Amino acid sequence: MHVIRHQQQKYPESVAEQEQLVAGVLSGTVPPCLILTEHPPVYTIGTSGSESDVLMRQVDGDQIAVYPTGRGGEVTYHGPGQLVCYVIADLRCEPDLHRHVWRLEEMVIRTLADFGVQAERDARGIGVWVGGLKIAAAGVRCRKWVSFHGIAVNHRPNLKHFSGIVPCGMQDQPVTSMQKLGLDVPREVLESTLISHCNTLFDPLART
Repeated sequence: MHVIRHQQQKYPESVAEQEQLVAGVLSGTVPPCLILTEHPPVYTIGTSGSESDVLMRQVDGDQIAVYPTGRGGEVTYHGPGQLVCYVIADLRCEPDLHRHVWRLEEMVIRTLADFGVQAERDARGIGVWVGGLKIAAAGVRCRKWVSFHGIAVNHRPNLKHFSGIVPCGMQDQPVTSMQKLGLDVPREVLESTLISHCNTLFDPLART
């Protein structure tokens, strides 16, 4: 995976970048990519979501933007301290979105295991969970079997911002973060660990 890092990006700029990369992968001019970034506070509404799931647009003194987006899933939050992993993967040799989402989740599960945290999948929905609390939310979109969007890891975000929405359709807002679990992991260390597991999981796909 070619890795692209941004300290922070506005959400619309990130979507535009992904669109360009998807076009490049489809044309054969760009390799599969992993984008690592953060966003200013934003609520995004997936194809299964509704504006009614946005309860407040000002939370804890911050004004939070709202954008509809083409990814699957409902409403989620992105903001500073949350590391977003956008995976632009060529799935034409293995057109299986369930397997793709499994890889995204597995990338985070293996990363957290390296920091001593037992994470898992949960029947309540896609993503990664620790002790019944969601620590990473996933949502993907596919164009001609090239994927984009991805998974967002709650590194050390302001968890109060989740109170402005019904996150992923869950009324009780069961979210957590690495920081809340007592993990003081620098972002660059988290990134390098995620990159390692991303390469392990996605390189075989690229070589197919």
